[in-house]
Amino acid sequence: MRLLVVEDNRSLVANLFEYFEARGHVLDAAPDGRTGLHLATTQAYDAIVLDWMLPRMDGPQVLHALREAGQGVPVLMLTARDDLPDKIAGFRAGADDYLTKPFDLPELEVRLEAIVARATGRGRSRVLEVADLRLDLSSLEASRAGRRLHLYPACRKLLEVLMQASPAAVTRERMEHALWGDSPPDGDMLRSHVYELRQSVDGPFPVKLIQTLPRVGYRIAPPADAGATS
Repeated sequence: MRLLVVEDNRSLVANLFEYFEARGHVLDAAPDGRTGLHLATTQAYDAIVLDWMLPRMDGPQVLHALREAGQGVPVLMLTARDDLPDKIAGFRAGADDYLTKPFDLPELEVRLEAIVARATGRGRSRVLEVADLRLDLSSLEASRAGRRLHLYPACRKLLEVLMQASPAAVTRERMEHALWGDSPPDGDMLRSHVYELRQSVDGPFPVKLIQTLPRVGYRIAPPADAGATS
C-alpha cells in the first residue's frame, strides 16, 4: 500500500514509518492539515491515516474538502477523541474507518487493508501500464516484458509519478517534491535516483522508455511518443 499519514506527532509518525516500511509499504507524511490536503489531491494513495487535531486545518475539515473535491481515497481517522459524538462526526465527514489512540499497529494495518480492499473491489489491482512496463499500485510490484524489476522505494515512487503522467512530462520540481516534500537535499540527488531507475527500467532492454527533456524534467513513453533525448 501507498499511505499518506497526516499527523503532527513526530514520534508517532516515526513509529508508523518503521512498522509499515518494514512490511513493504510506502509512506508519505504531512505535519498539518493543509499540507495533507495538498498531497492527497496531487498524489495517488491507497489510503490516508488522518489525525483529528492538526495545525492549520483539522481532520474533519480535510476530510470535507477531500470529499467535496471528489476524492474517494479511503480515509482512516486515527485520533484520541473516543467519544461517540466525535466518532459519528468523523464518519459523517467522510471517514471510512475510525481508530482511537492508543492503538496496536497490527490492528491499524488490518483496518487499512480492509478499507483499501473495499475501495478497490477486493483483490482488483490498480495497474499503470506504459508499453511493456507495468506497475501494480496495490502490490508495489513493477515488471517489464514480464520480467520483475527490483526497485528501491525512491525509484519506485519516481516511476509511479512518471507513469501516472505519461506521456506528459514531469518537472524536476514535481519529482523532487514527490521524494522529499518541501525539503529537497543539497546537490543533484534526483539525477542519481533517475540514473538508478534507468538502470532497472531501461538498462536490460533495447527500447528505452525514460526520456530527458532538457531544462524541463523527464517523461516515460514509447519512442514514437517521446521525441526527446534519452
